[in-house]
Amino acid sequence: MTYERRKIPMSYESRDVARAASGVLLAGALLGAALLPDAPARVSVRLTEWKVELSQGTIAPGTVRFAITNAGSIPHAFEVGGQGVEKQTAIIQPGASGTLTLDLKPGSYEVYCPVGDDSHKKLGMVARLSVVGAHSATPPGVKAIQVVGGGPVIQILPGPFPFPDSAAPVLKQFGNEREGLESQVLRGPYSNNVAPVSGTFTFTAWDKGATRDSVDGVAEFTTQDGARWKLVLDRVQTKDVPHHPRFGGVIMGLYYHGNTGVHTPLVPTINSAVALWAFGHLSRNGAVVSDNAMVHVMLLSRTRREGDFALACWDCSPNKIEELQLQILPGPGEPKFDTPGGFLFVNWEKSGSRPGVG
Repeated sequence: MTYERRKIPMSYESRDVARAASGVLLAGALLGAALLPDAPARVSVRLTEWKVELSQGTIAPGTVRFAITNAGSIPHAFEVGGQGVEKQTAIIQPGASGTLTLDLKPGSYEVYCPVGDDSHKKLGMVARLSVVGAHSATPPGVKAIQVVGGGPVIQILPGPFPFPDSAAPVLKQFGNEREGLESQVLRGPYSNNVAPVSGTFTFTAWDKGATRDSVDGVAEFTTQDGARWKLVLDRVQTKDVPHHPRFGGVIMGLYYHGNTGVHTPLVPTINSAVALWAFGHLSRNGAVVSDNAMVHVMLLSRTRREGDFALACWDCSPNKIEELQLQILPGPGEPKFDTPGGFLFVNWEKSGSRPGVG
């Protein structure tokens, strides 16, 4: 005997119970998901000499996990400071990694390498992290500065460096460059041989990260021989060379030169509001000299004394930042300028700056 299997219709009550149970399960699933903590925001950090690079500079409030890699050649560490937070990692050896997990509220934070009583920070290993709420205005992602040269204007001419004994131990670190630098100790651009001149210099520089920095500026000055010079800045140098990093072209707040081992020690140790490396269009008495002149500019702590404008200190980093320094060399493969020493080196001794527009 066979039996026919019949479908038994579900009653309305049974359907309601099933729907209710389904709703409870769905609500439970949603509630469970809501109760699970959000995964921490992740920020990758790359430490090198002398940079701190973040994968993102703006994050939402809450838990953040910093994944740090030391891609440099010496030990570093990572510290976050601001809004009542002051936390750091242990020392991270070259090639090694570390993590730091923090709860961050809205605000601005400084992230940096604290090694050497903040000496690595002073060399440029510092960045900013912005923590903003979902409805906050987007913070500026670009640092900009406007600089205006002022005060006495002087041209620095070739001559001996006045602190050779202080520079000698640092010069030993410069390998193949040492011989060339030692020749500048006797007759180089960092001397007390100066001449009063006249001129103007204004520029705006943008520090946008490792590769997108830019500059826009004009310098016009008359040198001690009566020649009239004009320099137009419109693009930065980005290629690093040993002992002479370019920091992407523009960097704010750099502590270097002198006894730091970063860039030539034939400049006293200084702090700078801005340092930049650029290419420029240079003309003399209206005639083009170079469209590829190599330019270095610093708004730095005062290195020269009043009156005779001689170099006044080996460590000038504590001094007021007001000296604007312009150095111009011929472009690659170009002949030396028709100037003493083949270079141009002009200072504006009482200069100032203000935040620029990003």
